Amino acid sequence: MKAGSGSRRFVYEETEWSEEPMSPTGRLMEDVGVHIVAMLGLGIPLNLPVFRAGIEKELLPRYPRFSSIQVMDDSAGGKPRWVRTAVNLDDHIIIPNVDPAIVASDPEKAIEDYVAALTTVPMDRRRPLWDVHFLDFPTPKATSTMVLRMHHSIGDGMSFMTLFVASSRSTDDPSRQAAMPPPRRTGPIYQLKPRPPLLPCKALLVWLLSYLVLVWHTLVDGVLLIATILFLCDPRTLFTRADSGRKAHIRKRFMHRSLSLDDVKLIKTVINCTINDVLVGVTSAAISQYYFRKSGDIISKKICLRSFLLVDARPVSSRQTCVSKVETGNRFSGLICPFHIALHDDPLEHVRKAKRLMDRKKNSLEVMLTRAVGDFLVKYFGVKIGAFVLRLFLTRTTIMLSNVVGPAEQITLCGHPVVFMAGSIYGQPQALTVHYENYGNTIEVTLAVDDAQFPDCHQLLDDFDESMKLIKDAASLHTLTSVHCD
Repeated sequence: MKAGSGSRRFVYEETEWSEEPMSPTGRLMEDVGVHIVAMLGLGIPLNLPVFRAGIEKELLPRYPRFSSIQVMDDSAGGKPRWVRTAVNLDDHIIIPNVDPAIVASDPEKAIEDYVAALTTVPMDRRRPLWDVHFLDFPTPKATSTMVLRMHHSIGDGMSFMTLFVASSRSTDDPSRQAAMPPPRRTGPIYQLKPRPPLLPCKALLVWLLSYLVLVWHTLVDGVLLIATILFLCDPRTLFTRADSGRKAHIRKRFMHRSLSLDDVKLIKTVINCTINDVLVGVTSAAISQYYFRKSGDIISKKICLRSFLLVDARPVSSRQTCVSKVETGNRFSGLICPFHIALHDDPLEHVRKAKRLMDRKKNSLEVMLTRAVGDFLVKYFGVKIGAFVLRLFLTRTTIMLSNVVGPAEQITLCGHPVVFMAGSIYGQPQALTVHYENYGNTIEVTLAVDDAQFPDCHQLLDDFDESMKLIKDAASLHTLTSVHCD
């Protein structure tokens, strides 16, 4: 059922941004068919007129691609362009009729089933490629739930997150915009040491050596990137997509769980690493726990799998500046992140290994190389070849992994307080996607799984919760031991 309030249309104001060519990354996402799903738990029942007015006033003016369609530009060799158009919100706001008996029995499963069914429904390409669905019934986590579905060609996770923050207010202080957390890094993911003074010679030698290491790591990562495109595949495990990624429109199920940001920071302090290192370690531990229980395999040999870790390519010296001026489009890259399926006596070892791996990746230009390869393929061989190569590359890795930084405090969006944010993607040729999202004092972990391949997917989600507890307990014990030793 669609929302009804007449057929009023939102008509954009004429600006310099009436047309814009699609970026190479956007064209790749278009051809591969990747979509973003953002589930927002609301703290009050839906007030449709208020939310609708907020969309018209806040979201549409700030993000031009919500008011744009894709048009082929014959004068530019048949390349697609974004062209502004009038938006009829009745075409984009949907309030479905969900069976009351199903809702009463298990409201969270009712939402899961609805969103899973949504992943099999194509979007109408004659309209801007987004729609919002309101499930106006309570769950243990929220009073009502909003599901925003968008085509990945119109933007990436970070651009949408900054849009949400820019269009909202702080729940604690509605007079101001919500604050973003301080940046975890002030430059690109790779590390370049500043040039030392000419004297002493030892410092200069160390500086030159750091560049040689950077070049060597980049060369190795580049070879592995090309090898993965050509022939290098992960070993087949129960996480490998059963159909090898050939089928399209596979039904995806999304589940999410809240983890404590304070627990993550405790582990971060004990290991002296980053929050991202902790999350990669928790993923490795959870995947290992699920694998050994499910397979019954008790071998001690480690199994090395690889994830494709998405990385925001925007400068992050000031996230609040990015919020003030929302950046549209896709500005992300990625790197191959190996992890081992293994059991460790000390759960912290998963995080230590993740730290060593990510420290190694920070001494490489792999992120720049990956983006350059994608742009090169689209520019010189066309989007069809580029999309084919991207699909081939993704089928030869096992997991998609990402982490999006959200606001440091709870927000009120379009007059509705948001109690949780859980986002993910579908359309990519992998059976499992793990997505982390900071919001306030929690980190929401969202799993997107092939519905038929993981009938016990909630056990996998439980493993993430259990792995976090085990690693946090080990970190707490390590802290107590250190205090007693001192």
